[in-house]
Amino acid sequence: MSNEVIVVVAGGAPPDPEAALIVPLGARVIAADSGLEHALALGLDVEIAVGDFDSASPEAVARAEAGGTRIERYPAEKDATDLELALDAAASFGPKRILVLAGDGGRLDHLLSTLLLLGSSRYEAVEIDAFIGPARAYVVRRERTIEGEVGELVSLLALHGAAEGARTKGLMYPLAGETLEPGSSRGVSNVFTDSIARIMVERGVLLAVRPGVSTGLSAGGSKWL
Repeated sequence: MSNEVIVVVAGGAPPDPEAALIVPLGARVIAADSGLEHALALGLDVEIAVGDFDSASPEAVARAEAGGTRIERYPAEKDATDLELALDAAASFGPKRILVLAGDGGRLDHLLSTLLLLGSSRYEAVEIDAFIGPARAYVVRRERTIEGEVGELVSLLALHGAAEGARTKGLMYPLAGETLEPGSSRGVSNVFTDSIARIMVERGVLLAVRPGVSTGLSAGGSKWL
């Protein structure tokens, strides 16, 4: 198993079926509760499944355990979501990148907590991307280069405080050393003018979100990485 990229499959609504196409060969897969069933449905081999397993079927858990998956059970009354436990498990391997696969819809509070969790300082040493239904989210610390279609929307949102010294290249409405405050809509609905956009921030954390206008994968899947 490779520690270069670790895939975390969230519970709740199932991810896009095409998500399996962007999972690197040999990547470790960690599932959060019913994310175990989603991962199995995508044809992924799950190394570790964590959670209280109040939503995964007992049959799926038993089948996975019999197939070699390590099951880490937690009490239902705990101080972290199953996804947070899965992210912690993924981070413990010291990967370069964590790729989260999740579905859209479901509880609003869960979605908000997930997006805030991705930008937590606990994971600042790791590059984190999330594929949530048709949307793609990228945590930007210092600098990221992301791919998209010319004319595609992308929004830049500050997480956990102001994002200072924000700069962009390859977007219609460039930022040139600006400060994006959390709760501000200043970075919403920018537009790709090139197939590659460069996003930089001197201090703070940005979440770059492609809301998912496009639904198809390009050859080789590069548009989704």
